[in-house]
Amino acid sequence: MKLFANKILLSDGWACDQTLTIENGVIADITSGFVDGAERAKGVVIPGMVNCHSHAFQRAFAGFSEQGSEGKDSFWTWRSIMYKFLEQLSSEDAEVIATQLYIEMLKMGYTRVAEFHYLHHDINGENHEDLSAMAQAIFSAAKQSGIGLTLLPVLYRFSGFGAQQPNTGQKRFINSVEQFNSLVSDCFEIAGSQTNSNVGIAPHSLRAVDKSSLSAAVTHVRSLDPQAPVHIHIAEQQKEVDDCLAHYGQRPVQWLLDNADLDKHWCLIHATHIDKQERKGIIASEAIAGICPTTEANLGDGIFPTDEFLIDEGTFAIGSDSHISVNPIEELRWLEYAQRLSKQQRALLATSEQKSVGLNLWQRAALGGAQSTNSNTGELAIGKQADLLVLDDSQLRLFAHDDDHLLDSVIFASQQNLVGDVMVHGEWTIREGKHALEQGSADKFAQLLSRLSA
Repeated sequence: MKLFANKILLSDGWACDQTLTIENGVIADITSGFVDGAERAKGVVIPGMVNCHSHAFQRAFAGFSEQGSEGKDSFWTWRSIMYKFLEQLSSEDAEVIATQLYIEMLKMGYTRVAEFHYLHHDINGENHEDLSAMAQAIFSAAKQSGIGLTLLPVLYRFSGFGAQQPNTGQKRFINSVEQFNSLVSDCFEIAGSQTNSNVGIAPHSLRAVDKSSLSAAVTHVRSLDPQAPVHIHIAEQQKEVDDCLAHYGQRPVQWLLDNADLDKHWCLIHATHIDKQERKGIIASEAIAGICPTTEANLGDGIFPTDEFLIDEGTFAIGSDSHISVNPIEELRWLEYAQRLSKQQRALLATSEQKSVGLNLWQRAALGGAQSTNSNTGELAIGKQADLLVLDDSQLRLFAHDDDHLLDSVIFASQQNLVGDVMVHGEWTIREGKHALEQGSADKFAQLLSRLSA
């Protein structure tokens, strides 16, 4: 197919009157001017965004944990509520939730998701007859919705540093290393038969894995794919830092830098509480920081030192994590706003070369997200996957929309969803803000919520 855009954000910047030739889901050519037979995009075209961190089942949990407890709420009390919520979900429920979530992601401009998948077993914590049953539900949801998928099965062994026994709420997550590696192999087989999907792993956190299990899991997945993504929760909460210091005598990120062979395919999720040495170590290793501003705010995690990280040329991606918000624009807005509030300055996440905060953030997050998922996405260029958004001109015209200010208006000025059409791997998944399956999906999801809250 061919797609003509009056204005488009290519890998080397804004361009006017360009025709994309798309073959087998990939941009095969970019031609100046209109080419006969091309479809005309109904607005500005920009690259789709990658969601680097998702726990799909938590979409159904959004809104259930905002009850106060006399100022004693924390990440840890939230986690206990979440564990009780999980006791109700079947694999069929997981597919309903993930399908609804992925449709919502597409409508807001996410074209690929890294699913940090740790709900492995049945309600009683027993193995399904097919170990990959819960993973299959995620693959199915991605296929139905049309979103690109990077599945990250989670290795979860312990409840705390020092190989503490798992608690009852974690029974659905736990695998031996051998069983986990078998699950990962199964997931590679499934991905091999599903378009636009791949597999990595996610050792949950340093409190949930030890050095030997971390090493064994990474060795196995890299034997299947040397460039497989490896994601890990790290230094999200101050308590985690304190516990790691007590057990290992090192801060979490420093321990990881010293004990794992980090490279550009590692994504350190949150990394909220890091010092200067750790920050520079992440950058030197070429690992990605996976930042989830709305979830980190909702859970009271803290603020990642984004300004300093970007000044030192660090690579970041964004994720919606718990899905208290499913909106890449809001993630990027709060990425900047958190820095403004903590430093009492403005427009911090721009550079001397790129003075537009919005453009700088969108391009960097999309490219970082592509790196975090080892996917051929993140920018619009010949040879790249055709994952793109068409912004609604009827709304965009009400804000500053010249090249210098367009994405600033999208991220900081508009409160409406400006995404009109969405293409993933050369196929339209959203047209005029609608998904073909959205009504049926929403009805099933609403019925599920009614049962869960009954």
